[in-house]
This record gives sequence, structure tokens and C-alpha cells, in this order.
Amino acid sequence: MSDILIVDDERDIRELVSDILEDEGYATRLVGNSDDCMAAIDQEPPALLILDIWLKDSQMDGIDILKAVKRDNPDVPVVIISGHGNIEIAVAAIKQGAYDFIEKPFNIDQLMVVVRRAMEASRLRRENSSLKRRDVSGADMVGTSGAFRTLISNLDKVTKSNGRVMLTGPAGAGKEIAARYVHSNSNRAAAPFVTVNCAGVAPENLEEVLFGRESAERGVEPGLLEEAHGGVVYFDEVADMPVGTQSKILRVLVDQQFQRVGGSDRVRVDLRVISSTNKDLEAEIAEKRFREELYHRLNVVPIAVPSLEERREDIPMLAENFIAACNENQGLPLRTVSDEAIALMQTMIWPGNVRQLKNLIERVLILGDGSGPIEARELPAEEESSDENGRVVLSGSLATMPLREAREAFEREYLLTQINRFGGNISRTASFVGMERSALHRKLKSLGVVTSSKSGARVAYVEDANEEAEAVE
Repeated sequence: MSDILIVDDERDIRELVSDILEDEGYATRLVGNSDDCMAAIDQEPPALLILDIWLKDSQMDGIDILKAVKRDNPDVPVVIISGHGNIEIAVAAIKQGAYDFIEKPFNIDQLMVVVRRAMEASRLRRENSSLKRRDVSGADMVGTSGAFRTLISNLDKVTKSNGRVMLTGPAGAGKEIAARYVHSNSNRAAAPFVTVNCAGVAPENLEEVLFGRESAERGVEPGLLEEAHGGVVYFDEVADMPVGTQSKILRVLVDQQFQRVGGSDRVRVDLRVISSTNKDLEAEIAEKRFREELYHRLNVVPIAVPSLEERREDIPMLAENFIAACNENQGLPLRTVSDEAIALMQTMIWPGNVRQLKNLIERVLILGDGSGPIEARELPAEEESSDENGRVVLSGSLATMPLREAREAFEREYLLTQINRFGGNISRTASFVGMERSALHRKLKSLGVVTSSKSGARVAYVEDANEEAEAVE
């Protein structure tokens, strides 16, 4: 995309324009009909197309060629020229996406002004798109836990392919960040990454958002699938996509082409598809809310994104990363986190996962009145565990138990929390709670606490309760 393609059925005109442009240092190609024009564009899209609107002995006129170019190569600016210019033709050309309209016989200075502006606009558009595509700040993957390492290993295996990926995991776990990681480390990294929020778009508008629209009044309005051409389209929470749209997306995956709403031309696209969901899609299929064929098309490579509970070890690193990001993007204080605050965060319940942790850090930085370390007292608690005098407040269930049962219940929950906080590492847990490792093993055995691997990490649970749960399932 470095030269200017000149299309005119009059040889003298196209050679004149070519001579003028080459004197100014531009490279040119010349064609005289629509077939040669489309062949030249298919061979290599030009940096600019100068197009006569009336072409003798051609199957397509200038408006038809303009529509095809804006459909398949929307970044190529098109300057229309005509010896039969009128306001209606000019308006029609601009509506279809032409950069400008020039009447014959044209003024050379006017031609050069339009060409320079069109070339500069095209260059700026490409540079802007390139900068946006290279912005991988949203693809930062942070962590060292076993569950995190397993996730990264699985993501790395799919970055160099074009296989469709289905990311599963709870809301807020970081599925879009995982999708961006795949994109930024793939051979499509320089191409667009376009997110389709399946739950955030009204069902009646989703097809126009995806496929675009054509109308006589507003011309061609590309949709998200066209914007993602050559890159990645990410279907966020794909289970929320309307059933009617699912069948059309299935057809796009098969044919790699579609029609805009209100249009008749077929739009070809080259896409890699990554999807995500926090729902059980097989259950959705059973309830007739999701098409089984689409599920199998999207679920080529399933990858589970772990919850924050499965990677509590990563909380200190995640908190540090969020603090640095808030400082850089919002100018909030660059604070550290005290050991007590880290310990509390690693034992908290996180239904909103990594997103909830990020929001908590931002809130503490905004409301905090100091630049020192973030202290545990600055963190909100789901339930108050102590009164104003520092006395521990018993929960209702513990308060009704005999001392021995209450002690066992407390020890069990306390050790479960600490083991999971340290990713199943018994040595680190023993060091923190102040017990010998062998003594801790004996205590865990007496309480019925065991550990096993889950998502690449060691997770502690109560053996009897887990077996009962498996029996129920």
C-alpha cells in the first residue's frame, strides 16, 4: 500500500494525472476499466485510488467500484473524478465513502491539494490504528501461582495458531485480559482486537452492531466484524447472544462472509474468534438457549481462567500492579501495602474476583489520606470480626457450640484459609501460623483437611465434605 492507482477510460487523462503525480514523487499504476481496476486492487491495495465515475466498456461504474473498495479495503481513500459532475453525483459518492470529488477539467493545484490531504489522512488513520493495536496495557498478565502458570502455559500454546478459543471462568476473573494476551502474542498482534459485549447490546440492535448497515440516507456503516478484519473478534459472555443472531454468527464462522443489514453485497472477512462465558454452555444447550453447532464451532480449544480464590498467592503482586496503574493513569498515590493488609486480602472472600480487587485498590487510593503503606484498617470487611476495643466477636454459629467443637471449627476454617492463601504450600503455612511442619500435618489430619491439585494449584478442603459433595453430584 504505497502507490496511487489511477482509473480512467481516457488514456490521455490517466497518463496526464500520472505524470503530474510522478513529478511530485508519487508512484502510480494506470488502468482503463473496472476489471483491470479490481484485479490491480486484489493484487495489492493502493495507498490512494483516483477513480473516474464513468467508465466505457466496463461492467462496473465508478460508484460500483467505490462500494466494492470501501467494503473490502475500507482504509483506501478514493477520490472521484468526472467530466459530467453535478451535485447529485458528488453527494452520492461522498455517502458511499469517497474522500472527495473533483470535476474535469481539473485544476492541477486543486488535484494536488486533494491528493496530499487524502494521503495524509490515510497515513494518520493507519498510524492511529497501529498505535491502538500495539496498546497491550490491557494484556498484562500478573502472577506466579500454580493456577496462573497453568493458565499462561495454556494461553501460550494457542497464540501461534488461528484456532478458536473458549475461555471459561467466573465474572471478573480476567477472561478478556487472557484474550488480549493471546492476541498481543499472536501473528495478528498488529491487527485489530474488537470486543463484542454480547450482554451489553440490546438484542434488537446486535445484528446491526455486528454486521453493519447499508441505507440510501447514510450509505455504508461498517459493523464490528468488519472492524476486526484481519485480527481478532472477542465475544464476551457469548451465552447472552440472542438465539437468532447465533445462527447468523455460525454462518459467518463457516463462510467467513456476511451481508450488512439492508445490504445485498457479500462482505468477506478474515477473523480469529475468541469467546468467553461464565455459564455452563452445555446446560444452556439443554435449555435451548444456545445452539449446539455454534458451541462446537467456538469450543475448539477450551481454557479455564481461575478465580481469585484459586490464586490467592498472586494477590500481593496484583495489588502492586493495580497501584502502579492507578498512579500512572490517574495520578493516585504510589503506596505500598502492609503485611497485615496483604494477609487480610488473602483471606477475604472475592466474589468479584480480580475485578473486585482492582476496584478495592482504586477505592482505597482515592479515599486514603496518606502516602504511607495501605493498612488493614483501610480495607472494608464483609462482617465486623472485632469491636471497637479489639475484642473478637463470635459468629452466631460458633457462639452456640461447646468449646471443643467451636475450637475445632475455628482451627479448621483458619487453617483452610491459610493453606489456600499460600497456594497449598504447607511449609509456608506452618511458618506463618507458628507450627512445626510435622505438627501441622498431624493437626490437618485430625481436622480432616486434605489438599489436592486444581487448575495447577494445591487447594485445601475438608475431606468428608468434599466426598459428600462428589456423592451428591
